[in-house]
This record gives sequence, structure tokens and C-alpha cells, in this order.
Amino acid sequence: MKILAIEFSSDHRSVAVLDGARLLAEQTVTEGRDTAAVALIESALGQAAVGRTEIDCIAVGIGPGSYTGIRAAIALTQGWQLALGVKVLGVDSLEALARGEQAAGRRGAITLAVDAQRGEFYLAKYELIDEGIRTVEPMQLAKRAEYEALLAAGQLAIGPGVGDNFPAAEHVGRLAGGRSDFVEASELSPVYLRQVDFVKAPPPRKIPPV
Repeated sequence: MKILAIEFSSDHRSVAVLDGARLLAEQTVTEGRDTAAVALIESALGQAAVGRTEIDCIAVGIGPGSYTGIRAAIALTQGWQLALGVKVLGVDSLEALARGEQAAGRRGAITLAVDAQRGEFYLAKYELIDEGIRTVEPMQLAKRAEYEALLAAGQLAIGPGVGDNFPAAEHVGRLAGGRSDFVEASELSPVYLRQVDFVKAPPPRKIPPV
């Protein structure tokens, strides 16, 4: 299965093309919001010598991270599926980061962190072993004090915005390669753990006639 993987959840945005477990091409830029997304995809396809119609599945990193970048990746995926009927998978960007760190040779317990703004962080804990990655604590939204307490306790925390480690499209694609839980692209949405706060509008005032 030929997979086009898109990972736009950080300023290091990347696109990869895989044929099964074989990486055919990967393109990465660091311009963040200024990324020419379509040109990046075309460049990766060209490097891989794969045409648009040859792609069987699009795997997209759904965060957490840059809401703008993730929305752009999802919109591209939705248009592609509408035009060509490809299969689609959403992949946790922190899981892809953990997979990348494991592939690079890191082992042991690790905390992955993404600055969620408003004094909060997305945190997830993994165990990196020779056979792959194991989730120790699933992703959660934590206050800055909790994040700083982890650092004070000597725990290693890495991730976009808190270090030089970023999820890569290659590992989004590799994680997707072992899955078959395809979805409609219209069902994709960025990871967002905050509760939605709203205030109910008061009833309209009755204005007496003049």
C-alpha cells in the first residue's frame, strides 16, 4: 500500500511517501505557517516518482500542536479523498514522535510535551523498547506547575516548543501502515482536550413600542 503521510502539527512540517515499510521520499520545511503545502506534497511525490492516483492511503498527523497546520493538513486530505477516493487515517502526532525517537535509538521512559498555550501543556508518557513503543500514560492536558514538577523531578521531557524534537511524516506513515481503521476524511479533527466554555445568551429584551 502506497501511503502519503502529512505531519503539520509543528513548525517542522513534513510530507513522506511510503510503499509498505519502505520510505520512498520525505520532504521537511521549517517555515511553519508559511509552508507551501501543495508544493511540498508535489515535491515529495516527485522525489518518490509516485503519481497522485497511485496513492492508496493518506495518513495525517492530527496533533496535538499547531491548530492552523493540522487544519490545513486535514483540509488537503479531505479534498484528496473527495477527488480520488483514497483511504484515510488520523495518527496521533505524539505517538509518531515517540516512534521516531525509538527508531533513532532512544530507550527507556520518556515524557512528550507540547506547549498548549494558556499556561498548559499536552503531556504523554511512553516506554521505548527494542520492539517498539508502549503507552505508559495517555495524553492529557496539564497545568504548567505539573509540567515544571516533572522537570524538577529529573524526568526527561521533549517535544515541539520545549526542545528540538518534532514528529515526522515518516513515522506518521509507518504507524498508519499497521492499521486498517480507515475513516471518512470529513470525520477528522485536530486533537483538542480543552473543555469548550460558553456563556448562554440572555433572552432577547422586549422593547416597548414607541
